Amino acid sequence: MPPDNLEINETTAAQFAQLVLDCIGREYPHSGLYWADSDEDIKPPRELTPTFYGCLDWHSAVHGHWLLVRLMRHFPEASFNAASKQALEQSLTPEKIQGEIAHFQRLPFFEFPYGVAWLLQLAAELHEWNHPQAKQWRIILEPLEKLIAGNLQRWIDGLKLPNRTGMHSQTAFALGLMLDWARITENADFIQLLENKARQFYFSDRNYSLQFEPLGYDFLSPGLAEADLMRRVLPTTAFADWLTDFLPQIPIDNSANWLESPGVDNPKDYMQSHFYGLNLSRAWMLEGIISGLANSDRRIETLRSAALHHRQHGLADIVSEHYAASHWVGTFAVYLLTNRGLQKKIGVTEQYDELRQAGEAGGEF
Repeated sequence: MPPDNLEINETTAAQFAQLVLDCIGREYPHSGLYWADSDEDIKPPRELTPTFYGCLDWHSAVHGHWLLVRLMRHFPEASFNAASKQALEQSLTPEKIQGEIAHFQRLPFFEFPYGVAWLLQLAAELHEWNHPQAKQWRIILEPLEKLIAGNLQRWIDGLKLPNRTGMHSQTAFALGLMLDWARITENADFIQLLENKARQFYFSDRNYSLQFEPLGYDFLSPGLAEADLMRRVLPTTAFADWLTDFLPQIPIDNSANWLESPGVDNPKDYMQSHFYGLNLSRAWMLEGIISGLANSDRRIETLRSAALHHRQHGLADIVSEHYAASHWVGTFAVYLLTNRGLQKKIGVTEQYDELRQAGEAGGEF
């Protein structure tokens, strides 16, 4: 995808869908952390987690399913929908979901918090999509959704400190995805728990320095993810004041170079390819921060410049032929390009409203 193509259309959506279709049933190579108590626990991934076993690891398989649902919603007449529907029908069966449930009953905190946060995003997408097929898939997924939500409530309630790294264990990013799900499904108790935990962990943070990011091979920004979470929790004025204290170095000169975007020199390197995701997630987090500010806030143009800069770098050559990126990075691109998680449109993607309306209409596939 050329860097000047900053919006999504059916052609680019088809490229992202194909990345997932190429890996959703591909079991190997596989990378996963599985606890084993005996020889009986050593099984192929397709037997351990029969729905989400492709795309290298469990969490990538989960958000790959999310990507297919998201794009089907937004492009109801697209040519790739037939293949996407077939793939989802093969994955989302009652029998296979029971296999996932059995796995979580044995390992209740498996893939916490990143993977299960994406599972809730998949459920949220199905909850929002007013289509008969989506309703059927939602009903099939619901027992797993409820089990994971219950496990998460216990896990979050007992969480004493946040994880402030930039990879899968980070707390802020996962809490943001969970909070969006809780609001979409109107789960009042979970909303209160998440909001209280966010305030407990982050409300008193001050003078965070972005100059130390990224740490190693981050694909998430610890600082921006925290701010993107707090804009979901705090009212506009309170969030603006909190942001002033937390990131006082944000300039007001409309520049973009105050937050440099890392490049990928070797796309075959599984860890270095994380920087594709870092640029994309920084872009959507910056846009999220903007959405939490009043239109008159003097930092908005600077934040928008940085968001555009990271969007350009993140989307350049993103449809990689190498599995290091292709098994997962399309999800981050689609999350960004369809403005998932934004409270209000902020002007970077002009096409989004039309796509959303088309998706809500249902359509045939």
